Amino acid sequence: MKNIIEKELAVLEQIDIKNSEEIEQIRIKYLGKKGILSDLFAQFKNVPNEQKREMGLLLNDFKTRVENKIAMLKENMENVDSKSVDFDDLTKPATLFTLGSRHPLSIVRNEIIEIFSHIGYSVAEGPEIEDDRHVFSALNFPPEHPARDMQDTFFIENRTDNNHAVLRTHTSSVQVRVMERQKPPIRIVAPGRVFRNEAISARAHCIFHQIEGLYIDKNVSFADLKQSLLYFAKEMFGEQTQIRLRPSYFPFTEPSAEMDVSCNLCGGKGCNICKGTGWLEIMGCGMIDPNVLEASGIDSKVYSGFAFGMGIERIAMLKYDIKDLRLYFENDLRFLKQFSSAF
Repeated sequence: MKNIIEKELAVLEQIDIKNSEEIEQIRIKYLGKKGILSDLFAQFKNVPNEQKREMGLLLNDFKTRVENKIAMLKENMENVDSKSVDFDDLTKPATLFTLGSRHPLSIVRNEIIEIFSHIGYSVAEGPEIEDDRHVFSALNFPPEHPARDMQDTFFIENRTDNNHAVLRTHTSSVQVRVMERQKPPIRIVAPGRVFRNEAISARAHCIFHQIEGLYIDKNVSFADLKQSLLYFAKEMFGEQTQIRLRPSYFPFTEPSAEMDVSCNLCGGKGCNICKGTGWLEIMGCGMIDPNVLEASGIDSKVYSGFAFGMGIERIAMLKYDIKDLRLYFENDLRFLKQFSSAF
């Protein structure tokens, strides 16, 4: 039995295979039900007791070496096969890899920034965890304003000086920080994530993204605001786009307006998206209230300015005809792959 094992080990070391079929034949020869190892284990029953330990160790070592040899032969053959696939025919088409895509919110955010950069706006950013002053007080929100209520704002820490820590409810806080540290002229857009305590649905979410604009200089008028927003609308939705401004109210602007754009899906004729009106609301805007300028140390008698703000989700919904706001946050690859050609 010992002689058989030594002989087979010598044969095993000299094996040279050319294909996967030969490896399978070797496996059957040694490890099959009628193979050499099965026969040796059958003979092991007749080995004298005093030799069983020695022969058992020898037999197990032989089995391990056979298994390792077959595994090595398979690995070598796989390497050969992969090389032959890669290099046997250089005229074969390359293997195509699935490319990732940008998120639709990132695509729209970058497009908005690029549009305003063409008319001199730079990007400003600020912290998502803010204080009461930058989110509310400096923007002319009186203490009793309903936006301070817990149903709208996520409060993080109540401070004794009433300058509570909150998750910012709008990126207007970035505008305040810019006005505090920079002298006019100021021309910035402030993109970012904001938070409001709202129920999640197809049309609302507790997390969303805004991009706000601020322009302060001498002799800035409402006409400047209108022309800037008309330029943006045509660049974003097409040259045929029209805008209209409706009177509204915001604590930090006076006068204030809501801006609508003509529905690009029906051409202003009326459809289910625009609810038959031919118009779609996309942003709020207005002339900066003098109190807001003064709160940040800017002389309202010398300087004037305007501000505007829009939800990036809203613009993306109009641009790509997306019906459900929750799709932006679910990371469903079937949804995200639709935007692979958009960058």
